[in-house]
Amino acid sequence: MRLQLGYIPLCDAAPLIAAHELGFARAEGLDLDLTAEPSWATLRDRLALGHLDGAHMLAPLALASRLGLSGPPSDLIVPMQLSVNGNAITLSRSLWDAMAPESGAPIAVARAFARIAEERRATGRPLTLGTVHPFSCHSYQVRLFAEAGDLDPAAFRTVVVPPQYCVETLARGLVDGFCAGAPWNDVAAAAGHGRIAVLGSALTPDAPEKVLAVSERLDGAILPLIRAVARAGRWCADPENRSELIQRLARRTYLDLDAEIVGRALPGGLGEQPIAGAALDFGGAIQEPRPVDARWLLAQMRAACQIPDRSTFDDAIPTIYRADLYGAAGVGS
Repeated sequence: MRLQLGYIPLCDAAPLIAAHELGFARAEGLDLDLTAEPSWATLRDRLALGHLDGAHMLAPLALASRLGLSGPPSDLIVPMQLSVNGNAITLSRSLWDAMAPESGAPIAVARAFARIAEERRATGRPLTLGTVHPFSCHSYQVRLFAEAGDLDPAAFRTVVVPPQYCVETLARGLVDGFCAGAPWNDVAAAAGHGRIAVLGSALTPDAPEKVLAVSERLDGAILPLIRAVARAGRWCADPENRSELIQRLARRTYLDLDAEIVGRALPGGLGEQPIAGAALDFGGAIQEPRPVDARWLLAQMRAACQIPDRSTFDDAIPTIYRADLYGAAGVGS
């Protein structure tokens, strides 16, 4: 059976890429056609409209799409999680120099950022940070970063920038910083355009990041797809496969980057990471779609005023986060 799957060029698309490249999908009787999408909004719409059968997707956006909060109505379900961690907030070199934080600790960096943000707001030229989509852990991490410095998030602007364009946007001075996933923070740092200020995992440790989102209409293809992607994710998590994974992700077909830069962004890499925190993880222990993670995401949506405080969306979690399908696939943990 042939399936059309979408992804955004990020390191955490690795399980889908490995499932296709290394024969895990073929072993399950599936042929995967992978397409790199230009933005999360485009991926969301193509998935909802049936142009894609499944996708590597922001965990909050998968929920928002199914709940009718973002984009066209959809029949998406989440039968497995792909990754946790991997995000970071990167600030321009000029902003970092102006901040001059007392240390690299998240609270010190957040307070230094708050000081400059208040100064800029007073001049009528507020700071601008890029985030990949409103319904993303990136947006929630930016809000929590501001709150860690006792800064009202309304003191600065946020704009949506697709991950693969964050570095160019920063280099051109269109934003003062961004929050994105690997490898784009390391790309910005290596090019001298930015400084990795805070890891997302220092703000929200092991937060659900990307999920496998599929249409319910796939029916009989869902379990084979779970098995293929789960096995691929475990292959990606194995340190013995790191070198091969880097080479495959770096190809022009996928990230189109120097392998050294991709390697910096993966577990065990040498990227500029001044704040201690967990690295991007694809391992088996995180693959089950847990309702507790969905409830945490809904709590973040409430805090961001994206859904009402007394919403009843929690009742829909069992119909979206399908741990029963993950269990039926027989991949375990």
